[in-house]
Amino acid sequence: MMSAKRSLPSTRHLLRAIRPAQARPRIAPPRGWKPGQALPPKPPRWAGPAPSPRVVLTVRERRIRGSLTMIAALIFGFLLQVTVVGQLQHMVAQQQLTDTFRLQLAEGTAPVSEGTVDKVLLADGAPVALIDIPALGVREVIVEGTGSATTQSGPGHRRDTVLPGQAGVSVVMGRAAAYGAPFARIQELRPGQKFTVLTGQGTSTFSVIGVRYAGDPAPASPRADQGRLILETARGPAFVPSGIARVDAELVSETYPAGQRQTSFATLRPAERELAGDTSTVWALVFALQFFLLVELAAVWCIPRVGAQKTWIVFIPVGVLSGLVVADQVVRLLPNLL
Repeated sequence: MMSAKRSLPSTRHLLRAIRPAQARPRIAPPRGWKPGQALPPKPPRWAGPAPSPRVVLTVRERRIRGSLTMIAALIFGFLLQVTVVGQLQHMVAQQQLTDTFRLQLAEGTAPVSEGTVDKVLLADGAPVALIDIPALGVREVIVEGTGSATTQSGPGHRRDTVLPGQAGVSVVMGRAAAYGAPFARIQELRPGQKFTVLTGQGTSTFSVIGVRYAGDPAPASPRADQGRLILETARGPAFVPSGIARVDAELVSETYPAGQRQTSFATLRPAERELAGDTSTVWALVFALQFFLLVELAAVWCIPRVGAQKTWIVFIPVGVLSGLVVADQVVRLLPNLL
């Protein structure tokens, strides 16, 4: 009984007998091979390029890379502020100034002197006039003050001079390249061309006398009952001023009485003069730089902990904002006619 049970084939052997034998693929021998010779070893399978070794930066290299990144961000923020953001700021400021000045004209409250009824000086950036130069396509609201921060909004009226259209000499300063560049083309004006200036006293018409630069003789001073307007801007390549260009224009319409001026040339702030920068807000630049540095340090701390991708998604907008804040404060230190 035991011998008969052992002689029975197993189920595995029966399945092998029923299933047809699978034909194995025939591999052709290599060329030149002869029977009896050993086959050459198979070449290793290609597994793709070898992984590059991980680069480990030293502490010094990380500091250098972080410093270069901060410098690049500051430069990018400065260029963005001067070329793009500054233009948008100027457009928005002009629209707001236009609405405010039109309302003042309608209500009869447009300023005609430096001081108000309660003997308070006009604030920097307050609208005082609207200049229209058809030959250049310029239509800008003139604001009070000529500091670097003030001329970002539009052409500035120098405080120690009368308003355009009044008896005496009025000086208006405008930028040549940045923040809308309202006076970029005033050097193209020719003698005899006319333009108008609207103030709280009415519309005044001016006729161009000529353009002059440093060393050129100035026209004779106007009489007590005459008015004159001097337009000033930077001369030279864009963003690289080399001097001042002045356009003299005489009043050819009715002369209005001059308003009271409490600021004289002797008391005019140095930051209000031609090609001057404003250093009164250096403290704000220090705080802006501290904020920018804090943002950069926070980004460096987060990269190894949450990953570079997540860090940049969060910190790029904040970094751009902090860079623009720093750039805005730096621009205030640059010449007001830039």
